[in-house]
Amino acid sequence: MAATVAAVVVAAGRGLRAGGGMPKQYRPLPGGPALRRCLATLSEHSEIALVQPVINADDRRYFDQNAAELALLPAVEGGATRQASVRAGLEALAVHAPAIVLIHDAARPFASADLITRAIAAAAQSGAAVPVMPLADTVKTVDKQGLVTGTLDRAALRAVQTPQAFDFAAIIAAHRKALAAARDDFTDDAALAEWAGMTVATFAGEAANVKLTTPDDFVRAEQARLAALGDVRTGFGTDVHQFADGDHIWLGGIRIPHVRGVTGHSDADVVLHALVDAILGAISDGDIGVHFPPSDPQWRGASSDIFLKFAVERLRARGGVIGHLDITVICEAPRVGPHRDAMRARIAEIAGISVARVAIKATTSEKLGFTGRGEGIVAFATATVRLPWSD
Repeated sequence: MAATVAAVVVAAGRGLRAGGGMPKQYRPLPGGPALRRCLATLSEHSEIALVQPVINADDRRYFDQNAAELALLPAVEGGATRQASVRAGLEALAVHAPAIVLIHDAARPFASADLITRAIAAAAQSGAAVPVMPLADTVKTVDKQGLVTGTLDRAALRAVQTPQAFDFAAIIAAHRKALAAARDDFTDDAALAEWAGMTVATFAGEAANVKLTTPDDFVRAEQARLAALGDVRTGFGTDVHQFADGDHIWLGGIRIPHVRGVTGHSDADVVLHALVDAILGAISDGDIGVHFPPSDPQWRGASSDIFLKFAVERLRARGGVIGHLDITVICEAPRVGPHRDAMRARIAEIAGISVARVAIKATTSEKLGFTGRGEGIVAFATATVRLPWSD
């Protein structure tokens, strides 16, 4: 059965002028790189059945890291131009014959689920539609010497964004027509559609749906996004496990050699378990036992990074970001200090945040209680998160 709606995510450009030493779509951002955000938003949308990434062959390693655990079609290689890359994505989708296709630039990571819903509805109604924003600045034409030659009426002008949405059969035919005519100079798919004779409608874009091009764009975009995330919350989590026979324990996602192991249904990582409860608590979404009950055999021996990734995705699904994670480990042994940086790095990697947003402390209980007697290990965690304001 043919898919109703598909999306092409164009991520084949190099984008090096944005700085950061790598293509801009893979640069670290709070909440994850731009491409990861685009892929997650589209693949998790209830109306989108297929997501087709288009990448540069040299970026395969970066892409694989950003695509992990997302429901995507296999990535295809792009071409020398954006137009060629879009065509490659459309041709890859042709076998699925979707009714509607959204074409989105990976450099626009802040497009919301509501914008995607509007794009799909607009394409279903008109066959071709693009999100637009009115212009606030006066626009002038200039000659080669930089002299003003005219002033345009901004009331009739709009800034165009992505995702642009089309009837799939019509837009792939338009791309094939342009290829046959040796036309590869269109700056967006709407321009190509107009050239091919399609009528293109518009729908409301979003001010936050900015395109990341320069280093300043990264700074301004993140500042604007965080300004909208004014609902700051803190969650608290704790976990305890008993020592048992063994030769290692898992702590903060790191395997630490030890004279004993710990009991637990999964890998019994008290640090990650406490973090999961802290994040879920901050968004009022139950606890680790609700989502991963120990009575379920599928979680026996499971790696706890699965649980932490789940909690982070639940936060992001609500438009939230992690501000800071703070953990305290209480035990007489093993010593946490030698493994602190490795644990911080692993937690940051799992959560998709900077290691500067992860703190780990350790202490003993001065030989008091079950931790003092070496019977078990405890972790306490707090998670500070930012969410959009809601009732």
